[in-house]
Amino acid sequence: MPMSPPTTPSVSRPPMRIALISEHASPLAALGGVDAGGQNLYVAHVARCLARAGHHVDVLTRRDSPDLPPVVDLRPGVRVLHIPAGPAEFVPKEALLPHMPAFAHAAEQLMRHSVPYDVVHANFFMSGMVAQQLKASLGLPYVITFHALGLVRREHQKQADGFPDERVDIERALVRDADAIVAECPQDRLDLVRLYGAQPGRIAMVPCGFDGSEFGPMDRAQARARLGLDARDFIVLQLGRLVPRKGVDNVIRSFAHLGAEVPARLLVVGGETAEPDEAATPEIGRLRRVAREAGVLERVTFTGRRQRADLRSFYAAADVFVTTPWYEPFGITPLEAMACARPVIGSRVGGIQYSVLDGVTGYLVPPHDPAALAQRLAQLHADPQQAQAMGLAGLRRARSMFTWEQVAASLAGVYESVRGGAAQPVAAQAAAAWKGAARLASAAAAGSLAASR
Repeated sequence: MPMSPPTTPSVSRPPMRIALISEHASPLAALGGVDAGGQNLYVAHVARCLARAGHHVDVLTRRDSPDLPPVVDLRPGVRVLHIPAGPAEFVPKEALLPHMPAFAHAAEQLMRHSVPYDVVHANFFMSGMVAQQLKASLGLPYVITFHALGLVRREHQKQADGFPDERVDIERALVRDADAIVAECPQDRLDLVRLYGAQPGRIAMVPCGFDGSEFGPMDRAQARARLGLDARDFIVLQLGRLVPRKGVDNVIRSFAHLGAEVPARLLVVGGETAEPDEAATPEIGRLRRVAREAGVLERVTFTGRRQRADLRSFYAAADVFVTTPWYEPFGITPLEAMACARPVIGSRVGGIQYSVLDGVTGYLVPPHDPAALAQRLAQLHADPQQAQAMGLAGLRRARSMFTWEQVAASLAGVYESVRGGAAQPVAAQAAAAWKGAARLASAAAAGSLAASR
């Protein structure tokens, strides 16, 4: 039986009015593009679940098109407010920093003429700058989820990191000033303490989630028939944003290490357009060159971007889901694959090493090691019963720990801990609740795997 979701201590308080700030990641954006991914999903689902719990949520995001109305009602209790800041067109997030003072000014003016908010939840460091200004001018407490940290990004991307140098100083100031910090996994928490000097008692560990109404098990043969895939192939799925740090080239190179006895096909789902277009998504062109040089181009299929409603079929059609980024602050796609009862092979980095239990719900491998990945792929191909058992263990773990309802409930507890100057230890209790839940879910998943053997 699925275990009860971890919760924070209940507080007899009225519903909250919450401002979620997400300057570049709108909950209305189409996913799969360069700047549209996990943070968009996070904000959209957290807002919806908080509203279902009775809170009122406004999402403040930058107006990036002249066609966008000032306000969009996303669902009862959730509005998206398009804030004018810079040109009303797409601007890469790496170039948005100069527009944040305008964003903060517009947000402050809006809030001065609206019903008071109880708390602000900033997502990403630039949203944190806005929240910091709102705290200084209006006295609003704020919580921040960084989603990615500049120093960690620099460790992995070095000169390829396009963010300005000021980012790290801004993040350090936010770590000192925020009323509470949300870490998405144990590695995130360690990085905040190690690199930024964050006070552990002010960090709440709350992961990302998946939508159980979107993702769940379905018949593999049916899914393959729907997608026109060969029933005999060993299908490896890579799904998500197509940017170099996601390590899709590593997955492609692993195919050169697979023996002829593994009839593997790699599906790469993602991009800026519905058809795989190298002009619109240059990363597709680079990855095709990698596949050609590795001698596996005929075994790799680029599908282009797909709608959310189609993704369950792709997960269900696959034999294994693979994600081997250089680094990953959390990673939502492994949860979605687990929710569809598929084994996951992921990099031993960031949040993936928390969501995937090595040897239980799949395998963890080093990034940049195609031979190690190929070894695990061959192992799952040779033992489909083990692959099925790992998929079922992953399903149990996902349902036990990683639903958006659980995430929103824990975040609401963090908000209560800072609302009106309340004591902060509730944030630490939220982290302890998730840690205990992780131990129980890990034991349950391991038990289900052992029973299936």
